[in-house]
Amino acid sequence: MGSSDGLKIRTKEECRWDLVSLGEVMLRLDPGDARIQTARSFQLWEGGGEYNVARGLKRCFGLNTAIVTALADNPVGRLLQDLMYQGGVDQSYVRWEKYDGVGRESRNGLNFTERGFGVRAALGCSDRGHTAISQLRSGDIDWQQIFGREGARWFHTGGIFSALSETTPAVALEAIETAKKYGTIVSYDLNYRASLWQGIGGSAKAQQVNRELAPFIDVMIGNEEDFTAALGFEVEGLDEDLAKLDVKNFQRMIEHAVQEFPNFKAVATTLRHAKTATVNDWGAVCYCEGELYQAPLRENLEIYDRIGGGDSFASGLIYGFLTARGSQWAVDCGAAHGALAMTTPGDTTMATLAEVERLMKGGTARVAR
Repeated sequence: MGSSDGLKIRTKEECRWDLVSLGEVMLRLDPGDARIQTARSFQLWEGGGEYNVARGLKRCFGLNTAIVTALADNPVGRLLQDLMYQGGVDQSYVRWEKYDGVGRESRNGLNFTERGFGVRAALGCSDRGHTAISQLRSGDIDWQQIFGREGARWFHTGGIFSALSETTPAVALEAIETAKKYGTIVSYDLNYRASLWQGIGGSAKAQQVNRELAPFIDVMIGNEEDFTAALGFEVEGLDEDLAKLDVKNFQRMIEHAVQEFPNFKAVATTLRHAKTATVNDWGAVCYCEGELYQAPLRENLEIYDRIGGGDSFASGLIYGFLTARGSQWAVDCGAAHGALAMTTPGDTTMATLAEVERLMKGGTARVAR
């Protein structure tokens, strides 16, 4: 095993996978410059919080990744399959569920998402009830095959998957425990979505579920809302205005979290102040082994599509750890990758590693030719 800031990561030679993700993959319908309720055409993308991380590590960083998910076997599911082929994430562990013709038993998730502009915020409207993956149960996936016989260096899942149904938290726990058994690093993005939890107990249920999983997590990822709503930690001095954000107060919250969950080897978060939908201040921090590492704050970052920026941060951060570059490099890489991902449409990154490294070194937007 190798080591990166206290993380004992299995070597590439002993594992088939650099990273395996567990999560839902939905069809995103993007109305472009229009509103959902007035649109007459939509552009299609695939996306999902946990999947986006695996895709970023494959497409931008060139690592070998796989997605564990489930889809209803109909033309919409096969469209998602075709989109995922372009992303390059291995689909060996996609479960195809029989489609009954109308979706009473199983269906595929849809996510209508506006990018927002100026004073009009980005807006999402999900249609994902009773989807194929929400019906996963313990025992449905051969985790022994993935982590034991094939081997994975890193496993990633999160609070979106855990919120899909009453059964998905048990699936996440089963996967995490098996991953830990074989020395796989486990990361978890809290990714609190009020719309997912509101019908099943709200923030109280989110805290119950996430606090049951937290003792098994090596790298915990989330912003200030995630830590308060999904884990129940209070942060003094935090509000929506990043200009007033006292990072020391956030550090105290992280230190509190690490005291309660000493298994956290690293805790990372993005810092965002949305001045408008299209102009944000953007930064990130990573707490590891008692030290706080902070990426440079990018003020007045122009945003084309903010959806997926946090997932691209996570994939850049994980890439830094997997390549043993250290916490500072990892958080810098994550912040740069997230910034670039938000300059293009869709949930997933279109950035290249060369562009990420150029931005990390202070490169400008001067034309490259």
